[in-house]
Amino acid sequence: MVKIGLALSGGGARGIAHLGMLRALEEKGVKFHCISGTSVGAVIGALYAHGLKADEILQTILATRIFASLRPAWTLSGLLSMDRLQRLLLEFLPHNSFEQLQLPFTAVATDLEQGKPAYFTSGPLIPALLASSCVPGMFNPVYVGKTMYVDGGITDNFPVHPLRDRCDFIVGLHSNPVVPQVIARNVKGVLERTLLLAINSNAEKSKTLCDLIIEPPGLGKYSTMELAKARELADIGYRYTSEFLTPEKLALMK
Repeated sequence: MVKIGLALSGGGARGIAHLGMLRALEEKGVKFHCISGTSVGAVIGALYAHGLKADEILQTILATRIFASLRPAWTLSGLLSMDRLQRLLLEFLPHNSFEQLQLPFTAVATDLEQGKPAYFTSGPLIPALLASSCVPGMFNPVYVGKTMYVDGGITDNFPVHPLRDRCDFIVGLHSNPVVPQVIARNVKGVLERTLLLAINSNAEKSKTLCDLIIEPPGLGKYSTMELAKARELADIGYRYTSEFLTPEKLALMK
């Protein structure tokens, strides 16, 4: 049996398209043996590795606004606290343990002191997910032990490398494309665009390590903050992937 790995990119709200892609893969009978994810991809990946199906995760997002329920913190190190996200994640992952997941899972964060990616595969799960999702300048940095971490997308937004030695075939779901666009004439727009360009620069090499990449066109028109478009983004991922998965491509995974 072919061991299939799944890599989930970061991408903010765009990452919700992963759920539509996963739903299409489920319908085609594709089963994964290990998963890795960065930022929103880490959160979705952990819930999937826990045993939830794509539609169940989408309903969780719609019902709880899991990525939007973050309260202001107003500190010198950042703008928002991740306390609300932590509480919500503990509701769905109460064991708070990599070892209790149904599938092997890797969450990627950026170690600020070392200036390189950190790959979490064991121990407490929720701190690793918070670290992986901690967009610098927007959220307070997350400490795991005595080490300070921020969003994994800064150093590895498409974590294919951790799967290479664990799987025979890797499917990469990428939801964070760079497309030409008019940049908003404000600080928020410039910062969002700059971060997108920086993050994608480290994803290009990872794409070469995938055996199959699914990257729906049309996601580029959405802001990484458009959480209200969750269902629409999932639908884009589903429609594209359903057509993309031809019998020839599916045969590669058998």
